[in-house]
Amino acid sequence: MRLSKYIVPTLKEDPADAVVSSHKLMMRAGLIRKESAGMYVYLPMGLKVLQKIMNIIRQEMNKTGALEFLMPELTNAELWKESGRWATMGPEMMRVKDRNGME
Repeated sequence: MRLSKYIVPTLKEDPADAVVSSHKLMMRAGLIRKESAGMYVYLPMGLKVLQKIMNIIRQEMNKTGALEFLMPELTNAELWKESGRWATMGPEMMRVKDRNGME
């Protein structure tokens, strides 16, 4: 793919809401874009960088014999209640009920 076809919206100035220097640099380089508070989108170049990092980590893990696994974004409420974090997390934690009424 030609670089001229990439979506790389670079910025000249630091974003006003960015505090961390790495965050500022990634937004200025056109690697990520802010979707809403705390939510960012990886743009094509940023996704390519992320995939390269993941491949390096995967290769190193394979060298040591480590196992990789993928966990779901949503977990059962029982684990959170058992650890006592269900009550302490507050409104920031997403809480849903399935069609059977289970949290």
